[in-house]
Amino acid sequence: MTQAKNWPNGKRIAVAVTVMYETWSEGKAPSYTVQATGLKPGTIDHAGKAWSTYGARNGIWRIIRNLDDNQVPATFFTNARCAELYPESVKQIVSSGHDVGGHNYTQDGLLTYMSDEEQQATINKSIDILGSVTGKRPNGWLSSVLAFTPETAGFLAKAGLKWHADVTYTDVPHKVHTLHGNIAGVPNSDFTDSRVLRSSPNDLIDVYKNTFDYLYENEPGSMLVVTLHAHFGGRPMIVSVFDQILKYFKKHPDVWFARHEELGDWALKQPVDEHSYQDRFFK
Repeated sequence: MTQAKNWPNGKRIAVAVTVMYETWSEGKAPSYTVQATGLKPGTIDHAGKAWSTYGARNGIWRIIRNLDDNQVPATFFTNARCAELYPESVKQIVSSGHDVGGHNYTQDGLLTYMSDEEQQATINKSIDILGSVTGKRPNGWLSSVLAFTPETAGFLAKAGLKWHADVTYTDVPHKVHTLHGNIAGVPNSDFTDSRVLRSSPNDLIDVYKNTFDYLYENEPGSMLVVTLHAHFGGRPMIVSVFDQILKYFKKHPDVWFARHEELGDWALKQPVDEHSYQDRFFK
């Protein structure tokens, strides 16, 4: 195997666990529920709305417990409305040693449909609420459904945030220059639990195990993100395979289980803006 590059303490691969803790505005439900379908336009999907509350009722707690049992840290991207509705769960995230990142006010209140002023107001409102409930002001962000604008990163930097995860275009954290200062861009997962909503949860094991094995063997200095949604991934059928994934990773030496905050700090301290694939393996 080639020698590890870049990560602290010579770690070969970074593994980051992220959890989406989401709620929708009044009368709204996620569009991908497995219950009611074919409703007439304008009809409230009561079954879907109820289904989406599983995360706060049970899922978030089961995920926290499993992470604690495996001693793996995580970053919880949390709608600020969750902190208002379910403050004890959000406090527990921090009490268990995990990080909270901003994730809009509600899941369906998307930045991409907002004016510049509305974006900034939503960012500030969300961060203030999360900080007030947890006692620790978040310093990172992921836009709901990755619906960001060209100005979002700058608005996040202006609000004092250090990193964001609206990153679908590179493999490892990098430094982003904005009109309001630098902010780190930290990738999130390309394959989450929602991909197996109507198939087999075991697909998660195949995808994450195979990807981990490839990166660990062939691409030192790589990063792998594992993502769950509390309202779906917090159910026993997903946590049962999530637990197997974490235990498999932990069998390997030289794995850095990193929060997104730590990965963002690492990127901002680098002497270059970005460690591209070309720079990592062709120079």
